[in-house]
Order: sequence, then structure tokens, then C-alpha cells
Amino acid sequence: MLDFSEFSGLVLFMFIFTAGFWLLIFLLTFVVPYWIGGTIWENMKLKREAKRAAEEGK
Repeated sequence: MLDFSEFSGLVLFMFIFTAGFWLLIFLLTFVVPYWIGGTIWENMKLKREAKRAAEEGK
């Protein structure tokens, strides 16, 4: 049987473990794809602007 200090340590460990798990899931499903998509979008805009500038310079 667990006494109070062991039980509270176990509860704290489980809370930290599950919070880290859900944070990892959140990062992998929302933040990383948003970051990659934004990077691709910005690169496409920069290439489009460079192409327009090159065409206007001719």
C-alpha cells in the first residue's frame, strides 16, 4: 500500500508524463505542419516575386 508521499509523487509523475504526451501530440499534429506549410508558402511567394522582378528588369 502506498503512503501519501508516494501516492502524491506517483500522481505528479503521471500528470507530468501525460501533459508531455499530449503536448507532443499537439506539436506533431498542428504546430509542425503549420510551420512547414508556412515555410513552403513563403518560399513560393519569394520565388514568384523574384520571377516578376526578373521579367520587369528585361
